[in-house]
Amino acid sequence: MKKSIFFVAVMIFFSILALSQDYKGKGRVTGTVTDEQGNPLEGVTVKLLCVQLNSGFETVTNAKGVWKASWIKGGTWYIDFLKPGYDPKNISVEISELRQNPPIELTLNKGEDLVLTDTLKEDFQKGNTLYEEGKFEEAIEVFKAILEDVPDAHIMNLNIGNCYFQMEDYNQAEEYYKKVLEKEPENPKIILAIGNCYGNRGDSVKALEWYKKIDIEKIGDPVVLYNIGTYFYGTSQYNEALKYYGKAVDIQEDFLDGIYQLGLVYLAMGNNAEALNQFENYLKHDPDSERASQVKGFIEFLKKKTKG
Repeated sequence: MKKSIFFVAVMIFFSILALSQDYKGKGRVTGTVTDEQGNPLEGVTVKLLCVQLNSGFETVTNAKGVWKASWIKGGTWYIDFLKPGYDPKNISVEISELRQNPPIELTLNKGEDLVLTDTLKEDFQKGNTLYEEGKFEEAIEVFKAILEDVPDAHIMNLNIGNCYFQMEDYNQAEEYYKKVLEKEPENPKIILAIGNCYGNRGDSVKALEWYKKIDIEKIGDPVVLYNIGTYFYGTSQYNEALKYYGKAVDIQEDFLDGIYQLGLVYLAMGNNAEALNQFENYLKHDPDSERASQVKGFIEFLKKKTKG
């Protein structure tokens, strides 16, 4: 399971800047970002990560809310959309190098910014920058100083927790996440963050206990749903895994990782007919990748088994 990162208002947490350019290829995709009223949003940071290569880059939207990504490899890409004052969004898309990729149209919802003085806003941005640069200990000191000046800004503990999470100090991360949970006991992102601490410590039992506290209907990110489903899949809780993978695909019908895992779950459960349906659905979205070849093998096996 990949580390899960979370967001606070104007704070960027999912940094995917890569030093290499392994992601270079022949694919191209464009998109438009608007607000809830349909107005174009300029200055949205668009972060793209090639899942297979763990390599990516970022761009920004122009005055028309348009962004472009050219000369990129085909395959699964995670894309984050971030703008101060708006709730972030994360999607997964399949990029083709052989055919034209459909444009991505996305809406960002207005969020809540922290009420800070100009000086503290500068400090807050400094903390963001330090986080982006991987200087987590320095970022922690900045965020702690802000919290001292603005004790009511309890959400700053999430920023601190995420720094510790990136440092793989999951005990400290959990401690700060729980400070937020004291104020927001039903916040699904905080509950998820604590679950991830247990997951990354290798305690899947406790991780699942926390994940089960979250109302699945409150999770709108297919990648998050996929990650939780994968925990259930890894512990052979297939019915639970189906719920999360299924919801991920409901949100994003071309979410290939989710469709593929649905096929595997049904296969593990001995439901060959539904496994076949899922794998055939997979090929509708991805007929020519390396994984598509594996899926074709599953389909051939299942058809033979059904006939037999």
